[in-house]
Amino acid sequence: MKLIKNIGLIVFVVGLTIFTASSFFGHFELKKETFLQEVELLTANGKIKPAIAERLKTNFDSADVLDASFENPISFSNAIITIYDGLNNEIKAQHDWDNVMYASSSDFAFSLARQSADTLFIRSPWLMFFLTFGLAILGGLMYSLPNVILLGPAGIKNDHIFQNQATNRGWVGIVVFVYLVGFYVILYFYHHYLVNQIEVVNPISKALSGNASSHWFLYGFMYCTVMLVMSIRMFIKYRHNRYQIIRTISVLFFQIAFAFLIPEILVRFNLPYMDFKNAWPLDYDFFYSYNIQQLQDQGLIGSAMLIWGVLLTVVIVPVFVYLYGKRWYCSWVCGCGGLAETLGDPYRQLSSKTLASWKLERWLIHGVLVFATVMTVVTIGAHVSNSEDFLGIPTYSLTSVYGFLIGSIFSGVIGTGFYPILGNRTWCRFGCPLAAYMGIVQRYKSRFRITTNGGQCISCGNCSTYCEQGIDVRAYAQKGENIVRASCVGCGVCAAVCPRGVLKLENGPEIGRING
Repeated sequence: MKLIKNIGLIVFVVGLTIFTASSFFGHFELKKETFLQEVELLTANGKIKPAIAERLKTNFDSADVLDASFENPISFSNAIITIYDGLNNEIKAQHDWDNVMYASSSDFAFSLARQSADTLFIRSPWLMFFLTFGLAILGGLMYSLPNVILLGPAGIKNDHIFQNQATNRGWVGIVVFVYLVGFYVILYFYHHYLVNQIEVVNPISKALSGNASSHWFLYGFMYCTVMLVMSIRMFIKYRHNRYQIIRTISVLFFQIAFAFLIPEILVRFNLPYMDFKNAWPLDYDFFYSYNIQQLQDQGLIGSAMLIWGVLLTVVIVPVFVYLYGKRWYCSWVCGCGGLAETLGDPYRQLSSKTLASWKLERWLIHGVLVFATVMTVVTIGAHVSNSEDFLGIPTYSLTSVYGFLIGSIFSGVIGTGFYPILGNRTWCRFGCPLAAYMGIVQRYKSRFRITTNGGQCISCGNCSTYCEQGIDVRAYAQKGENIVRASCVGCGVCAAVCPRGVLKLENGPEIGRING
């Protein structure tokens, strides 16, 4: 069985290597007709002024990029972006703000790269899908499935977890950390380098939405795939615990169906792209002017979507938190939580339990909530007043800063990339504004609590070690005190790893809930 595991690991690494190395291969040749068509399209959409379009054409002609050959997406995209950004920076240096090109240089380079590529990923996408996603999935399953036999009787085994180089911030964990951070940075800011990888999932995108795949579709597909494969590991590890099995199935269903498939199918029917489970302020752009206008333009269906988004935030979320605690969302519905509980489960013990981290947590997460609230008030005010600012605050600048710092860097690069360093709930614990909102409700007005039986506690510390939110569960258990914390996501792992059955997740009357 160990041989199968080792072969599976090798197969997985081969698939991942081919996927990663795809950015370094392929033949790209930008035809003049392709370039002119792209510029004309951007000009027609108002993203490039006609006079500037002529200057851009002149610069490309003089740079000998047209009809030249490039041997990988990186060199091709760099050549395109150098010319494009060079002209844009020249315009900005002259303070000629009316003529600045508003098309993203990354989107411009990606569109041209896609039309100029001659690679196996375009000619044989299903072959390359097998050599990348197929091998990675097969290897992951081969590595996980033999654990059913190797683990022996059902029960959670955490032997040597702090001596394993992959789970104790060792060299394997550092390699995974660097790879995840690098991938997120490229996905968010340099997706023109991923043209081959995006082409691999193009047939799937066209089958679902009828549109060509984008870097966000690639990300969504990878997200669901990783969760599905790592869920197999969860089913094996927690096979004796019904609560863990059911909630893993739940987050899988909501991620694959509500966050991935349904939004893509909506687009096929010319309806707005919408994740019906994503509530404000996690879905921070829901109240952006363009989104509100898009929903209103869809008539009755769009208005229903807008009303649903408001009801989800104002009514459904707080009511369900009152009844069941924030676990109903964070551990049963949310895609961020789903990835943290599947891909991030091997790193849950790395969450800091120090008093300093708890103090930092309170300031950060509630600071992000205030930031999101102010931004939303400003965007709604600007939309109602049909202006580009509200109370003197420029809407575009505010939303751009939030989208970059919180939407990209915090939730993506740090939130997921730092799993092997800071644990699996870094974003949920320190940054998610929806978690902060629900946490306030859970702490002061909820029926949820984790009850403890102090007389049975043997102070083994398993509960505190594996608390992904950094709560010192053992301290509560030793005192026989109910655990009522704003940060608790009710994952139930503390109860699952307890050898004496000291901990129990309960919903009960508010009276006596806090028994400190």
